[in-house]
Amino acid sequence: MIEKIETGIAPSSAPISDAVRSGKHVWLVAIAEDPTTGEIVDGGIQAQARRCIQNLEIAVRAAGGTLANLVMVQIFLVDSADAAGMNAVYREFFTVQPYPVRATVVVKELLAKGLLIEMTGTAVID
Repeated sequence: MIEKIETGIAPSSAPISDAVRSGKHVWLVAIAEDPTTGEIVDGGIQAQARRCIQNLEIAVRAAGGTLANLVMVQIFLVDSADAAGMNAVYREFFTVQPYPVRATVVVKELLAKGLLIEMTGTAVID
């Protein structure tokens, strides 16, 4: 059985969930969208990476966990030159081992105009 987790982040008009649970497993997705305004944040890759991780955190907390419950993070970047800036922000949030397994992929573009990064995560929460 799959349960949608209400986080208040995903736009209600889109046919998506930003977090779902099946048993102890929770799948999350986050873009660099301000949850109060619905706008993509300005300020380049570091601002967008920070907002993505903050949105992952909002979603995982809505599921009853913390960032420490993440076992896998997937990162999609539009420009490989942004990897260093993204990594600097990532290190601010993930400071304790074991770190989540991570895959970073460079893509041609992301759906929302101005979006430089998107993240998905998998968490295990008792």
